[in-house]
Amino acid sequence: MDALSPSTLAELRRPRPYPAVSVLAPTHRREPDNAQDRVRLRNALADAKKQLESDPAVSRERRIDIETQLDQALGEIDLTYSEDGLVIFAAPGEHQVWSLARSVPERVVLADTFLTRNLVAAQAAERSFWVLAVSADRVALWDGGSGHVTEDHAGSFPMTRDRENFDAERRERIGDTPSTFRDEGTRHFLREADTAMSRMLRQDPRPLYVTGERAALSALEEVGGLTGQAVHIPHGGLAHGTPDAVWQAVRPVIAEEDRRNVETVSRELQAARGRKAFAAGVDEVWQNASDGRIRLLAVEENYRVTVRDDTGDHLVPAETGDLDSREDIVDEIVERCLDTGAEVRFVPDGTLADARGIAGVLRY
Repeated sequence: MDALSPSTLAELRRPRPYPAVSVLAPTHRREPDNAQDRVRLRNALADAKKQLESDPAVSRERRIDIETQLDQALGEIDLTYSEDGLVIFAAPGEHQVWSLARSVPERVVLADTFLTRNLVAAQAAERSFWVLAVSADRVALWDGGSGHVTEDHAGSFPMTRDRENFDAERRERIGDTPSTFRDEGTRHFLREADTAMSRMLRQDPRPLYVTGERAALSALEEVGGLTGQAVHIPHGGLAHGTPDAVWQAVRPVIAEEDRRNVETVSRELQAARGRKAFAAGVDEVWQNASDGRIRLLAVEENYRVTVRDDTGDHLVPAETGDLDSREDIVDEIVERCLDTGAEVRFVPDGTLADARGIAGVLRY
């Protein structure tokens, strides 16, 4: 999915004239599971149009506008590259399509805002990061998530310099033979890259990995301010590299960080048990999340559960399709925790077996 930056999320949550339509549809990456995705998607959109037509609060003009937006959205979707879920937003004069690497329930919602919790949970589970690949003549920005990176062309990136600056014969001819990364032109170039990356981090804060030759990393450290918040990975050539080459370079570092994070989460949960600041299971966690009491939420990566309210006080197990069932309660909890300033960590399946897949450390 595209980066769900704070500004993008704020725009999605902006109230709209009724109805803002959200259509959620599970999709599949591989055959034979993906064979029915197109049919199910069309059925979901047909359901949305039926709800629009039967809603007396929706004028004919507005209904036609939104139906046109839904049709345009459908035409933009290529299920050849499906992930695990699709979310379509449509309102008068606008539509958006989001592909998620996390399953969503099949659902149509008409409201005065778009339904964002599935996007927020997918973004949190994706554990997005930036990779800044540095060389003397090119600085590339890579957008990373679970198992992949793609080059990002936002802002000033990629940044390039004329290769004439690195012509050995030219430097010898004019007597200019300093080390490439001691050259003032190169240092100015790296300073500009540092400024551009700092701007990106303000707009979309994520963990940052910086790659390049050791000399390049040292020069960037001297001229910029990114060092304190970045992990350095000495590896040359990635500013001109392929997505696979970049991913292979950062993967071992990320895997080790993930391992340490799981250990840290486990220790925090254990300590919380000891001081009775611990919540486990979807019902208990949901209640505390609703009250804004959770400081750290831990969720197994593929934990999903369908529930319904039991007279409004507790969640009880339910079957998909049951009246008032809530299939995306985990995503709702994740979004609520993030909105109240909690840290959310996704951990491998089985890590929270004794907590039934989801647990929280309480603030009080």
